[in-house]
Amino acid sequence: MDALKKNPAWKGRRGPVVLVVMDGVGYGTYTEGDAVADAMLVNFRALLAVCPATKLKAHGTAVGLPSDDDMGNSEVGHNAIGCGRVFAQGAKLVSSSIESGAMFAGDTWKRLVANVKAAEGRTLHFIGLFSDGNVHSHLDHLKAMLAAAREAGVRRARVHALLDGRDVGEQSALDYIEPFEAFLAGLSAGGYDYRIASGGGRQYITMDRYGADWSMVERGWNTHVHGMGRRFKSAAEAVRAYRAERPGLIDQDMGEFVVADDSGPIGPVHDGDSVIYFNFRGDRALEITAAFESDQFDKFDRGHRPAVEYAGMMEYDGDLHVPAQYLVAPPSIDRTLGEYLAASGVPMLAISETQKFGHVTYFYNGNRTGKFDERLEDYVEIRSDVVPFEQRPWMKCAEITDAILAAIDGGRYRFIRVNYPNGDMVGHTGNYQAVVCGLEAMDIQLGRLRKAVEKAGGILVLTADHGNSDDMYEHDKKTGAVSRKADGSPRAKTSHSLNPVPCVIYDPESAGEYAQELRTGLGISSLAATCAELLGFAPPDDYDPSVLAMKE
Repeated sequence: MDALKKNPAWKGRRGPVVLVVMDGVGYGTYTEGDAVADAMLVNFRALLAVCPATKLKAHGTAVGLPSDDDMGNSEVGHNAIGCGRVFAQGAKLVSSSIESGAMFAGDTWKRLVANVKAAEGRTLHFIGLFSDGNVHSHLDHLKAMLAAAREAGVRRARVHALLDGRDVGEQSALDYIEPFEAFLAGLSAGGYDYRIASGGGRQYITMDRYGADWSMVERGWNTHVHGMGRRFKSAAEAVRAYRAERPGLIDQDMGEFVVADDSGPIGPVHDGDSVIYFNFRGDRALEITAAFESDQFDKFDRGHRPAVEYAGMMEYDGDLHVPAQYLVAPPSIDRTLGEYLAASGVPMLAISETQKFGHVTYFYNGNRTGKFDERLEDYVEIRSDVVPFEQRPWMKCAEITDAILAAIDGGRYRFIRVNYPNGDMVGHTGNYQAVVCGLEAMDIQLGRLRKAVEKAGGILVLTADHGNSDDMYEHDKKTGAVSRKADGSPRAKTSHSLNPVPCVIYDPESAGEYAQELRTGLGISSLAATCAELLGFAPPDDYDPSVLAMKE
């Protein structure tokens, strides 16, 4: 890797460039339900009033997703911010592989199918997020695989459904389960047996990330693999029962369910079965994958670990090569800004709390686990609270800021990148009051950070990876009217938005090297070239253009 070329016209700055990702903070389309607009973001708006600023695209094709109807997410957002270009991402790659037939012609698919056909009574299991949110998974992918399995002669298949309510409507589970049950009934004609066997809310079982709460994975393991948990005759019955007990329960928080008949659970995982984890996004796939694959495992007692053929939808960790088998190759992201800066001798710090730590490290570095240069890079993880985020909406933004201020004062780093998770993680709860509280807590920290950057003579870049807290109510797509529940209260929207995100540059010691009017019409992939220029380098020729219009 060659070092970046220096810009001889750049005057230099005394302090570091600090890139702040305000996760889930966008510019709302609607007045009602825009928590960003409603929050008292005194410090953010003060910067916005006096600093060069623009809006950046953070969804759809601007971050490598199939269409502009697809919401962005933190994974692809940090990929784009870190690599400076747009790569085709998981959803698009999987859809293309299915459409072309490449998935079903691949060795992994053939191996898993052949395994269950090798002996009578074996089952092909599918575990994953059960929605069409297209952030972690898509039901169309699952349906295509089930149809292909049926065509290949697989007699028995089981689906272990992780309910969403986060990237889709908060109580939409039955909208997916009921037609899907009819789809499975069609596949089961002629002596085949395809059914939903277990499930639960994605924030309650299985889909933990970054080691934040392994008890979620343990509950998922026991539910999917051992058939342990509350029993119901069907997935639909389970959803109705939980809602009858707690009418306001959001799908993502629903307890576990095991579908059982007179003989017991209909779909535990047994020796000789095949298992596909059909999420394409990696962060919430690594822990359940470790439970299936790791011989040395100490996170919880797995009981009997069945000997199965296991595969992920994609390779979730390209450095560790996890999982050992996968159906679709992930995007090959190279030449990230972090790699270029390491080659250029730039000391760097990446920091967030547990919930987004992997985003400013693994995803920012192009799905790469390790550092590019141990001598130049430091990573700091502030452990997240293991509580519902609406109960602690301020999260760890103060502790994160404490660490950043100490780093700025220490003078070692030229480039610091940070993620404040509040707007996204609290945004997903659907609790409007908590979201406003979380945003205001973050804003207090922005004020502290601004003062530190100004004192050090650095540059502060404020942006986001996607929207969320800017769009907290469901709206009628035609009229824009707020969708309301039976009691008249707004129906919460817990998914990401399609809205643009800010890019604000606070450069108190600017020497006039660039125009105060920033470029428009760009995506968040332009932030890599922007940061390179603010560090005094000429960005790589094939990077998406910087927001800065540099003067000759």
